[in-house]
Amino acid sequence: MSYFGDVLGLRLDDVGACSKRYEVYSDWDWKWKKFKVSGNWLFLKYLPPFRKWGPHREMTPDEWLKIYRLLESYKAKLTVAVTAAWPESENRLVSFPQKFPEEAAVLKEGVSEGLIEIANHGLTHCVLENNAFKPKWFSSNCRYHREFWKWIPPEVQEDHIRKSQEILQRFFQTEVVTFVPPGNVFTDVTLEIAERFGLRYISCNTVPRLHGGIAIVGERRVLSFHDKDIVVNGVSWLCKLLRNNIGKQFCFIKDLGEMMLASTTKNHLA
Repeated sequence: MSYFGDVLGLRLDDVGACSKRYEVYSDWDWKWKKFKVSGNWLFLKYLPPFRKWGPHREMTPDEWLKIYRLLESYKAKLTVAVTAAWPESENRLVSFPQKFPEEAAVLKEGVSEGLIEIANHGLTHCVLENNAFKPKWFSSNCRYHREFWKWIPPEVQEDHIRKSQEILQRFFQTEVVTFVPPGNVFTDVTLEIAERFGLRYISCNTVPRLHGGIAIVGERRVLSFHDKDIVVNGVSWLCKLLRNNIGKQFCFIKDLGEMMLASTTKNHLA
């Protein structure tokens, strides 16, 4: 599978995702004979020596404005994967524009300036049933911060994809065609539903391939990172990333998908 020139996709994930607050776990374990202590016990998973992910804040409008100026200076474009709703509980969801109105507004500006592409990063980024996404007392909740497991009923997956597309496209007034499955988890059923609701390009850590009318771009030509990288390290972190890739042309994920389809069609005709 070939692409053209030194083209890379640039993708930022987890905007609006509740995982930044609720996905709190540790992969630290200590064993001595019959004794075992897990970093997931009680408050330990919140402490830096044990914390694997843990709470961090949402990005600010000021950080986004700095990123826009950075993108302009490097003539780069950025795909932003937005989770469409924030669950307060199993039965209460708050849409991204309602939960983070100032951030949503500045992202809308970035879309109108042609600097960012909005991608669908799920409705909730997590499993809602029985509030499974909330932190546990003595165990990890990481697996419940993936939205499209094979054991999630197709009707639930369809409801989430439909609602997320409605929220994102209504607010940003743009066609959302790129799908970034939370945690790289999806199934063939997920893809079939996504295609029905206008999602044509998939970007996550998986093998590039075609699936029906969908181009699964994978990450061979993508530099992906999380909003946490900016929150923790500052916008200068992104500046360094771009500087280290001088000579590359950064495009939207949907552009990579178009290149992939065009290349496949050309090779087929040849």
